[in-house]
Amino acid sequence: MNYGQFLNMVPEAFLVLELIIVFFADFCLAKSERKLEVVGRMTMALLLCQTIMLTTVGPVEAFGGMYVATMAAQTMKIILTFGTLIVVIMAQPWLECEAAKYAGEFYLLVLSTLLGMYIMVSSGSFLLFFLGLETASVPMACLVAFDKWKKNSAEAAAKYILVATFSSGIMLYGISFVYATTGTLYFNDVADAIYGATSSCEGFTPLAIMGLVFFFSGLGFKLSLFPFHFWTADTYEGAPTPIAAYLSVCSKGAAAFAAMFILVKAFAPLAAYWEYMLYILIVLSITIANLFAIRQSELKRFMAFSSISQAGYIMLAVIGGSQTGMASLMYYILVYVVANMAVFTVISAVENNGQCSMVNGQSLTKMSAYDGLYQTNPKLAFLMTLALFSLAGIPPFAGMFSKFFVFMAAAEQGSSWAYLVVFIALVNTVVSLYYYLLIVKAMYIKQSDMPLPHFQTAPSTKVALAVCTLGIALFGVCSCIYDWLYSVAAF
Repeated sequence: MNYGQFLNMVPEAFLVLELIIVFFADFCLAKSERKLEVVGRMTMALLLCQTIMLTTVGPVEAFGGMYVATMAAQTMKIILTFGTLIVVIMAQPWLECEAAKYAGEFYLLVLSTLLGMYIMVSSGSFLLFFLGLETASVPMACLVAFDKWKKNSAEAAAKYILVATFSSGIMLYGISFVYATTGTLYFNDVADAIYGATSSCEGFTPLAIMGLVFFFSGLGFKLSLFPFHFWTADTYEGAPTPIAAYLSVCSKGAAAFAAMFILVKAFAPLAAYWEYMLYILIVLSITIANLFAIRQSELKRFMAFSSISQAGYIMLAVIGGSQTGMASLMYYILVYVVANMAVFTVISAVENNGQCSMVNGQSLTKMSAYDGLYQTNPKLAFLMTLALFSLAGIPPFAGMFSKFFVFMAAAEQGSSWAYLVVFIALVNTVVSLYYYLLIVKAMYIKQSDMPLPHFQTAPSTKVALAVCTLGIALFGVCSCIYDWLYSVAAF
């Protein structure tokens, strides 16, 4: 084995180096009162350097095709690192209030999860993909349980761990079927073996279809698609707000990218089967999530069902399996990062305002706590409105363009079923506008006898909101961004 091939994995190696630096910094500053500030700023600087470094890395391959970092994968890593950087910035007020003592552990777990996502999107084999998935999932379970002194956090972590374990078992079961059919775990070789078995009528295709179904069922839990979504609302509600944001954006984005890459590469001969499977899951995920979101009064549960619906929209880009679909998927995730992070940053700012933990006897994550928010905190209400409008796909915000591109990618498939799915998704966009406007109505129209008092947001919160708002405003009008994503989206 040539260990020099590890040098081809530059982004992963640099991230491991970051983990080591943060670990020793946390260890050396264990008794310092400035540990949170120093280690936090160091982590942000390292993530910023990581983002810049990724722009200089080209496509590479290592270990006989087990590790395949295409330009699309490298670009996806930039988006994931950008989202992680926003999470670290927005988490500063929460860490100061609730978990300053464990800030070092928080940064290490976040970076470890990002490392797992890197491996997921650069895998060329089912073996490496599964290792990356578990590397991302185990630290994420620890992050969900970070507020371990709170009952909801422990419950959320228990549900997340149980579901993650169950889904991993199902996925491994599916991978075993694929291996039994093809005798290999490499994506390209799997596709060639299925093509060969189909053309020679050896009868391997039914077993391969079972492998596809079980594998995608396991991945459906990570994407929180219907009917694998039942853990999502409870986990988001119990997890710390920055971690719920991380789960809803970065974790989902990495899983969606990997799902498209694997379906197109390994299961291309079975496209006629997985396309119809996607039609059903997309329609059910978007429709049922929208209906349940209308019923929610707790904002983090509300955003959980919103993320299930958004996952359905993201998977629209997968249907065609084309370069347009890959570019649309990455563009949608990029826009989703800034819009969803903006909403969670406002929720986190309200939670950590330091003045009160309840409004009219209601938790600060209840929708009723936002009644009359515009009267006391107009800037936060305005930024929240922009982010919600982008999530709903209202022009001229970036969310409208991201939805247009995934609709275009799905329609490019050309079948009547694809057109029907796009039409149902369009109808559901109107439904989603209604429930997003429920929050806007609470902030601008509803009156409260005891509205949330005016408070000053932390500097880190202002930075996170500024970055997200710029993204919401500019990503839709800067056509060069989509053009760049399209140029690197080739498989």
